[in-house]
Amino acid sequence: MKKVVVDASVAAKWFIPEVHSDSAAHLLDSELVLLAPDLIGAEFGNILWKKLRRAEITKKEAAAILNAFAALPLEIHPSAALLTAAFHIAVSLDRTVYDSLYLALAAAENCVLVTADARFHDAVRRSALADHIEWIEPGEA
Repeated sequence: MKKVVVDASVAAKWFIPEVHSDSAAHLLDSELVLLAPDLIGAEFGNILWKKLRRAEITKKEAAAILNAFAALPLEIHPSAALLTAAFHIAVSLDRTVYDSLYLALAAAENCVLVTADARFHDAVRRSALADHIEWIEPGEA
């Protein structure tokens, strides 16, 4: 089975209808093994918190989404094992260590990170790690 790393920007689209939600949903319908660093839970929770603060979702919706997120078939990897590589990526790309953890996992697993984070995607696709990143919408980036 093909492995793919997904970040919180993609996971949010599985539960909250927005641009590129259909493309994100296809990742769940396929025969992919979905990977993520353990940081994804905190980042996903923060996305929900922001949407709740902006009144885009209710507390009840947020709770239901958190429960559904916990049931996702994600293969979670410890961030500690990726930290050194992520730090070097962050320094070389001038991006956060948080985002770089996902890319470090993709590089370690020799697969791609699928993201909906345009700034991170653009920074990576101009780097030596370009083969390890894909835009959420195939053929659009």
